[in-house]
Amino acid sequence: MNAHADLVRELKSLRKGRGVLAGGIADRVGPTLRAACGVTEDDEPGAIRRKVTDTISELAGRLPEDLHRATLVAFAIHEEARLPLYQDRVQWVAVRMDRDPRTVRRRVDEAIDHLAELAADAVGEQSDRRPGGWHTAELHAVLTLDRPRPEVIERHRVVADRDGLHELALSPPLPLDPPDLDLRVLYGGTLVDRSTPALALPTAVRRGRSHDFAIRYRPATSHETWSYLVYVPRHPCDLLDLRGRFGDIAVPPRVWALQGADRSGGSVPAPRGHEHPVDRAGEIHLRFHDLTPGLAYGVRWEATSR
Repeated sequence: MNAHADLVRELKSLRKGRGVLAGGIADRVGPTLRAACGVTEDDEPGAIRRKVTDTISELAGRLPEDLHRATLVAFAIHEEARLPLYQDRVQWVAVRMDRDPRTVRRRVDEAIDHLAELAADAVGEQSDRRPGGWHTAELHAVLTLDRPRPEVIERHRVVADRDGLHELALSPPLPLDPPDLDLRVLYGGTLVDRSTPALALPTAVRRGRSHDFAIRYRPATSHETWSYLVYVPRHPCDLLDLRGRFGDIAVPPRVWALQGADRSGGSVPAPRGHEHPVDRAGEIHLRFHDLTPGLAYGVRWEATSR
């Protein structure tokens, strides 16, 4: 069965009896519905009930008013219709809508079909993102090369794809090497490991919520010469906004943007795509959308003497 069919079956099973208020809720929520609601194996019954209720309520809010109301009543979410039997809840809404109970049941079935469509999309999206527990909504990076030491400042906005996100593994851009980095957290967490950088968050982040933090990277010495800055994301990234400042003392003659370059060989990718101009201030600005984990995005330039 596909996700839609599984969700229809599991939702129809859940609406029986007391709906979301049923005892043994962990056994009443099927595996596909668990995935759509972000339920984990460690969740207690109260957390499962809350997640399922919140998800059904949010999805039902996208439906027409009559289907919205029928859905909340069917699953015993509506505060005035928390009756112990599904058939009693159907009768309750039939009276208030001045409809035959059979008409109400058809509307509930129609609503469940729509809910399953919406939730199936969520299952597909989370199957892409859930393995890492989070994804990047925005990464804004500034590279400066007109100072004694190169410097990269990053501002991140990440979104939790599961409840209880409390630590993030950092991925410095190439050619930065973590053991030899001057790395500083500017805000949004505490550095817990410099050899394989990780950021401990101030508080655990719930699924669907975002968290902002900023990092500054510098090489350990002032003698380093760079000819590229490349990001290879481990997690999905919606936006990388990259600015570079070469200044008027080291404007490179040629700059290339790297977008989705393959690094299967392990080396820095060859130039790919069009050349990118450097403006009169000695700066560049690139934006990359929907970055694919494992591929390279960034900029490289011809090295020049300073």
